[in-house]
Amino acid sequence: MSIGNSPEDERPFENEHVEADREEARPSIGHVLQQARIAAGLTVDDVSSATRVRMNIVHAIEADDFAPCGGDVYARGHIRTLAKAVHLDPEPLLAQYGDEHGGRPAPTPAAPLFEAERIRPERRGPNWTAAMVAAIVAVIGFVGFTMFQGGDDNANEANVAEGSTPSDSASPTTKTKKPADPESEPSDSAIAAAPQDKVTVRVAAADGRSWIAAKDHNGRMIFDGVLKQGDTKTFQDSSKVHLVLGDAGAIDLFVNGKKIEEDFQPGSVERLTYTKGDPQAG
Repeated sequence: MSIGNSPEDERPFENEHVEADREEARPSIGHVLQQARIAAGLTVDDVSSATRVRMNIVHAIEADDFAPCGGDVYARGHIRTLAKAVHLDPEPLLAQYGDEHGGRPAPTPAAPLFEAERIRPERRGPNWTAAMVAAIVAVIGFVGFTMFQGGDDNANEANVAEGSTPSDSASPTTKTKKPADPESEPSDSAIAAAPQDKVTVRVAAADGRSWIAAKDHNGRMIFDGVLKQGDTKTFQDSSKVHLVLGDAGAIDLFVNGKKIEEDFQPGSVERLTYTKGDPQAG
């Protein structure tokens, strides 16, 4: 009969040590976000501008100090926003935050502050005034069209009486092609016609969404925001346009009417400067 502890009795203590070692080996949330930001080539100022999260809160979260966030709901929202800005999956970080801070909180209306949601238009009753105006316009148009057709018939009858056929006097009708929608067609010709004493840069989110920042030659911000797939922006300055592309692989660039043929990689951050004349990246 053995008085000492059996190997089975010692296993729980061994498991506790293993779990503790795993917790110590797992990098912190702030460290993961900071390393991902550095790997993406972004500064804290870049991330703050792209996400609208104040710089002091970004610094605090990267130092694993979540007190300035104002509560668990806001901390989770900031973690999710910062993770997406540096191309990370936020779910593992949110799960780690829950493990370290008491699990997932109850749902709260504050969540929409961090997730851009499409606002549904308010339902309204029928606009009878607009309907009445549309009906009046339709009646006037129909009367005018009828009178115009009647005039053509009278002219044709007169021509027949004089010995000519209606087709002799009628001019052929040529259908004009409807101009293309400028939002759905690339405006390369418009860019090519831009003044030669300025630099014109067109940015198109062709293969996905990307954060874009553009400054003029004085360093003033022209645009700072996210382009969704299919969106375009055109910037113009007297001498220089400075660009920062958050996901350059999703972007098509046109400078002074010419497409920039660069093999930008998906997820790469590019800082570019363009001037007048032939497009050259600076």
